Amino acid sequence: MFILSKMIDRRIAAYQKDLIGAHFAEVENMHNQMRGWRHDFANHIQVMKSLASSSDIEAVARYLDELDADLRTVDAIIKTGNKMADAILNSKLSLARSKNISIAADAHIAIELKTSPLDLCIIIGNLMDNAIEACLALPEGMRVIRIYMEMKNTQLYMSFTNTAAPGKKRKSGGRFASTKGAGRGFGLVRVDHIVERHNRYISRNSEDGAYTTEVLLPQ
Repeated sequence: MFILSKMIDRRIAAYQKDLIGAHFAEVENMHNQMRGWRHDFANHIQVMKSLASSSDIEAVARYLDELDADLRTVDAIIKTGNKMADAILNSKLSLARSKNISIAADAHIAIELKTSPLDLCIIIGNLMDNAIEACLALPEGMRVIRIYMEMKNTQLYMSFTNTAAPGKKRKSGGRFASTKGAGRGFGLVRVDHIVERHNRYISRNSEDGAYTTEVLLPQ
């Protein structure tokens, strides 16, 4: 039993390492895109000045539309007040939007939290990855993710809701079965371990066509 437990711990640790690497790569990619857009800003201004000087208003409008579309791919979607939450949320929401998933987000977090940035990254990253995966099983017009984060006295409350395939899922051990196949779903286990370590609360609910996870963490 001890050997099995150690094997599971190693697999979870390896999963966590890969997950964090992927999350930070996404954040870095988003920041590189933003730096690249700012670098090209002066050139964009010169092009628009040239088009305006020739009174080609239609060309200016088309160029502005292209710039607007390009900027939307790197623009910060949400500002919570917490740098780590902003970084991981915006990278995941940008990914979701690129997959034609509708986003509704309302999040306000304390600048400093007792929860470590690493733990916050793991929780938000895993819950967003699961929400995105569930949405991709649906037609584009039905893909929706709703996020709500707010400080409740001395605790951080987080709620992630996503549309899902019809049918209520079955729970086992407080978690719904992973759709990723046998031996997968370590992200959910890791999230639970973090919440348990902080002696806080996590709830998962599946209704027909929707899946919600609620988490409480210390401020």
